[in-house]
Amino acid sequence: MDREIYKKNCYYSRMKYIKYVIIKKTLKKSMKGGTMYRGERPKKGDVVKIIAYKHDGSIHRIWHKNVVLEADEQVLILANNRTLVTENDGRTWVTKEVALVYFHNECWFNIICMFREDGVHYYSNLSSPFACDVDGVKYIDYDLDIKKYPDGKYFLLDEDEYNQNKVRYKYGEKIDKILKYNVNKLQEWIDKNQGALAPDFADVWLENYEKIMGEDQNVTRKI
Repeated sequence: MDREIYKKNCYYSRMKYIKYVIIKKTLKKSMKGGTMYRGERPKKGDVVKIIAYKHDGSIHRIWHKNVVLEADEQVLILANNRTLVTENDGRTWVTKEVALVYFHNECWFNIICMFREDGVHYYSNLSSPFACDVDGVKYIDYDLDIKKYPDGKYFLLDEDEYNQNKVRYKYGEKIDKILKYNVNKLQEWIDKNQGALAPDFADVWLENYEKIMGEDQNVTRKI
């Protein structure tokens, strides 16, 4: 086997192991039944919460009502509109626009597509891969964010917060390397218009969301 391919395969194997250990360790107290999945996985039309945690297991933020548009072995796509959000200190606010939320179980980031008057804005959170149980969709937030504007410009945000929390929560060298790798991966997705950043992604899944919401009998309330 080519040495570079071998090294890459070893890296992905380590990343999958760390993903399992981190999610299990950090989220185990919040996962119902001690497992990432209990009963059926989310399915099209379900309404679920998105719950973000910090590395120590404390709740960071909750988006209360999100409609499942797609759910398979790798990808989860949700949508919300004017949903209630609860912060870790109990403060609440309501989102202003329709948004899509994209998760991939091999990516240490998730992507939010927000539909505004001047176009689609993308806000990407560096995070653990997602897990699910009866309470909702869960992930660990790792501070760093990349914001992309409709004109194509994008910026890496919150590096100071990441450097502080890396010490505070003791992320460790392995997680630090994985997150930096995924920052580069996300920037590559942006540059190449891949995944949820593809030109037609937002329009296609917005149409799907509008179709589901127009068929109220197919929307299953879980919260």
